[in-house]
This record gives sequence, C-alpha cells and structure tokens, in this order.
Amino acid sequence: MKVFVTGGAGYVGSVCVEELLNAGHEVTVFDNLSEGHRPAVDPRASFVRGDLVSFEEVKKALAASRAEAVMHYAANALVGESVQNPSKYFRNNVANGINLLDAVRECGVKKIIFSSTCSTYGNPERVPITEDHSQRPLNPYGLSKMMFEQILKWYETVHGIKHVIFRYFNAAGCTAKYGEHHRIETHLIPNILMVALGKKPHVEIFGTDYDTPDGTCIRDYIHVVDLADAHIRALVRKESAVYNLGNGAGHSVRQALNISRKITGHEIPAVERPRRSGDASRLIASSHRATRDLGWMPKLPRIESIVESAWRWHRDHPEGYVE
Repeated sequence: MKVFVTGGAGYVGSVCVEELLNAGHEVTVFDNLSEGHRPAVDPRASFVRGDLVSFEEVKKALAASRAEAVMHYAANALVGESVQNPSKYFRNNVANGINLLDAVRECGVKKIIFSSTCSTYGNPERVPITEDHSQRPLNPYGLSKMMFEQILKWYETVHGIKHVIFRYFNAAGCTAKYGEHHRIETHLIPNILMVALGKKPHVEIFGTDYDTPDGTCIRDYIHVVDLADAHIRALVRKESAVYNLGNGAGHSVRQALNISRKITGHEIPAVERPRRSGDASRLIASSHRATRDLGWMPKLPRIESIVESAWRWHRDHPEGYVE
C-alpha cells in the first residue's frame, strides 16, 4: 500500500516508517524538520520537506505520492509549552491538521490514521483507562488532540473519510537504527539515559508524595515498535475506530530509574522536586479493544526490554542524530 506519513522524521513517525517499509509498503514522508531530523528518515522512503501550514504544499505532495492512506504524526507535543503558548498548539495541531484533511479530501484518499494521546483524558476517574472514559484534557496540548479527534469524526460524516485514532500512553524504546532525539527532551527514560551517558548531572523526580507504593507517578510504557505494529494493522481496518495503546501495566518513576541503573551499570543520581501541576498519580491503559479488533498484542511489553533498546540506541548515538 502507498502510505503518506506526516511527521515521519520524528521519533514515533521514523520508527513507523521503518516498520512500514519492512512490511513491504511504499512510503512518502512529509516533514518540515522543525522537530524531526533528516537522518531519521529511512532512505528507502521518499522524502518531501514541506509544512502543513501550506495547504498547497501538502496537497501537491499528497497527490504526487498517490497515497491510499495517510498516517498523521506531525504535531507539537510539549505540555508545558502548550500552557505558555496555546496559539502554537491550536495553529499546528488543529488548523494545520485541517489543511491536511482538506488535502486528503481533494486527493480522494479515504483513510487517515491519527497519532493522539492519553492526555485527552485528563485526570483519570479509574484505571485502567478504557476508550469510553470521559475526555477532560488539562492543557492546550491534550485539548488540541481532542479537538482534532472530533474534527475527524465530522470529516467522516460529511466527506466519508475513515479514521483510526490511537491514543498513546508513554511511548519509549528504540530500534537499532532509529531512536528518540528531541531538541527539548521531557520524557523520563531518555532523560535518565542522558545521565548515564554523562550528558546531564542528574535526573529529576517530580513529586514523591503520590498515592502510589513508592510515592512517585506510575505510567504505562509502550515500546515504539509496538505502536508502529498497531498502525500497520489499522491500514486494513474498514471502519473508523478509537484505540488506546499501552501495555496495561504501570511502572513508577523510581522503578524506571532503578531498572535503568541496573541495565546501564551507572549510578544515575536523582534529585527530588515538587509535583508538577496536572500530573496524575497513575495512567494505565486498557488496550483490549485493539487486541479484539486488530489482533494486536505488544511484542515487547517488559519495561526492561524497552529500556535496553533505548540504551543501545543512545549509547550508539550519544549525540542523537548528527545533521
């Protein structure tokens, strides 16, 4: 199948492109490289440097690709920044996404797979979280993703464009070739590994008084390869749907830190900080719907495997992608 991937030079997008190609699909990557990296694009893919802010750019690239489906990863995704600069998030994640959808409509593409987030749920009323959980996002980032989910539903109603929405929990891990290199890194595991590499003096633990066994937040870590597998399976789904993607098991910040110490063989000093506003104590997914509908099961569910894969990539690429 011919697949058009926005944000394919970013973390999750680059791994999904690699896995799509390994599965025999033909891929065109569309990315402005504001967050992504050109070396993160698999050389087997076609690459178009362009920006979703320009409807004509994305329409031209999509038409040339002759895509049968679109995977949409391009987004800004820093929660703190979204609070400080909501305009950036609504313009890029919502308005620019509409440019993509209008190009999809005009080019006659009938399927879009969207990278969403568990941040649309806000503070959970129960765990594990199912897809019918109420959506009450706590920040502009989560709200922008929820808004685009709703827009997708209207484009199906009016234009017949089918969608699959994936709400990620905590994406982590790497492949041998492609890994996690953000210009501003907020994710726990790469920040821990930066300390092991000597790039940072310590890792910060935000909040130690949560209602959890060790007082630190619990999160559901999902390997990026398993995320890619779900997206590929969704290509053949006929009907629109929404799915959570997680392992259904949580690990605390302290657990992730101790596992990383064991795997890297480094002490990895930690400094305790006050809670951050809006951090829930536990975020754990129920992914039963994805298992039922897509036959999807995580192949790398153990956090040890996730951290080991990330450590191998960061150790082999201590400066990340060199451009």
